[in-house]
Amino acid sequence: MNSLLVELQTEELPPKALKKLSEAFAEHLAQSLAKQHFLADGSAVTAFGAPRRLAALITNVLEKSPDEPFKQKLVPVKVGLDAEGKPTQALLKKMKALGLTADVSDLKRENDGKNEQLMYEGIRAGVALAKGLQTALDAALTSLPIPKVMHYQLADGETTVSFVRPAKHLVALYGEDVVPVSALGLTSDRVTSGHRFHTQGLISIRSADGYEEQMQTEGKVVPSFAKRREKIVHDVKAMAKAMKGEAIMPEDLVEEVTALTEWPVVYESSFDKEFLSVPQECLILTMQQNQKYFAVKDREGRLMNRFLLVSQLEAKDGGEAIRSGNARVVRARLADAKFFYDQDRLVTLESRLPGLAHVVYHNKLGSQAARVERVMQIAGRVADLIGADRAEAVRAAQLAKVDLLTQMVGEFPELQGIMGEYYALHDGESRTVALAIREHYQPRYAGDALPSTPVSLAVALADKLETLSGLFGIGQMPTGDKDPFALRRHALGVLRMILEKGLNVSLAELVTIGYEALQSVAGVKDAREALMAFFEDRLRVMFKEKGYSAQEIDAVLAAHPDRVLQIPA
Repeated sequence: MNSLLVELQTEELPPKALKKLSEAFAEHLAQSLAKQHFLADGSAVTAFGAPRRLAALITNVLEKSPDEPFKQKLVPVKVGLDAEGKPTQALLKKMKALGLTADVSDLKRENDGKNEQLMYEGIRAGVALAKGLQTALDAALTSLPIPKVMHYQLADGETTVSFVRPAKHLVALYGEDVVPVSALGLTSDRVTSGHRFHTQGLISIRSADGYEEQMQTEGKVVPSFAKRREKIVHDVKAMAKAMKGEAIMPEDLVEEVTALTEWPVVYESSFDKEFLSVPQECLILTMQQNQKYFAVKDREGRLMNRFLLVSQLEAKDGGEAIRSGNARVVRARLADAKFFYDQDRLVTLESRLPGLAHVVYHNKLGSQAARVERVMQIAGRVADLIGADRAEAVRAAQLAKVDLLTQMVGEFPELQGIMGEYYALHDGESRTVALAIREHYQPRYAGDALPSTPVSLAVALADKLETLSGLFGIGQMPTGDKDPFALRRHALGVLRMILEKGLNVSLAELVTIGYEALQSVAGVKDAREALMAFFEDRLRVMFKEKGYSAQEIDAVLAAHPDRVLQIPA
């Protein structure tokens, strides 16, 4: 036994797919080799994934698969033997096709429930690792979750290859020996490329087990995705702490930066303080989405005019050129954000309302302007039910969608609601109305915070009830795992608000309020019964996740309780 290394060195792989590609490559290789009985007990698989390589290290691999006893069904006895018990041409032809040689007297007989069959029992010789690896490699490359296939020609100018990115080198080592396989127009060897700038020439991998260490010391590449990620997180946090701040590190950004760097090095840079007049959500999103930077907050939670970036260069000047270069780049990005913010505030939200008539909400449900009218109607009635200020709920509902027409939200759709709050406060709206504009989208996802005030709750409930009533009314219910309008999330949001905010309201009355607001829309049918059943299904999911048994849930929901707040008791 020995360790097996397979590496495909390529052009830069798509960062958002790198982790999945590397894990799938290693997993499919190991699964195929295991199926062919090349893996011994205790065999372990390590996946490597870097911007320009996919690799797998598999331990305890056999040089040759073991011989195996096998049984092969041939033909029915009455077809394979004549009246004298001699083999017929049908039997001889079948055995020749299978490459089997045996005396008729050595064949076994078994009844399969229909006929008595002639069976061949023998020993299948094991195969060399090269043959098994070729099979595994072909299967792994075919099964990769490639987001978009790239077609390119080989150096001969005639052969076209299809893969996620052009492949440059194929390494296949069993211990210290090259395993002869081929893929994507490449023949296996022991050479690969290291870091684009910190190394020159090719690197010859000495052994499978020494791959990771040799790539790090000679290739200036950390091939392990997990170890690069760990280093980035550690270094960013440590540097932010030294700045007496805390880095903002969303999971998606950490994963993407890890997939973009082979040799991560963290540097600090900064931008002009004047940009801090722009809402910090805008600045943070600009730095994260456009430049992949980590913004930093101080101990009071205020955004600092400093940020951290992950390069893959160990600069000789200590990184001064990298810091100043990135400062210039981010200055232009933040200037755009400041321009959008300043321009948006020149026009009030209320004056933008007519523009919603030109924004299509749904081809069967009309424009955003028509939708806003319906949400206002629902919000007023819901406010009366839960004891919220009706006038403020209606006003917040009226302005809740207007920030969709601003330049900032046009550039960053993730800021809808957030920018609406800032612009509403600038226009002189009450803090309660402004906060409801921000919070009416909540909860946006599982575990998200709920709206914090009665007015915000009224508008959030109205927004979700209008969506559910309208889409159910035109037959756009979720089917199977398809839910393009996130109706399950909307329904769960309504139920969470009722339960967690202690709203003693009738669910059937809320559904009726939503339906009545849409009665004037042509083509909308009365789907209240279907919507109530949908809410009941969501309740089952909610209480199952809380640990209640199916029997307990059935015992309570069988009575179709209308007051959701009473169900937990």
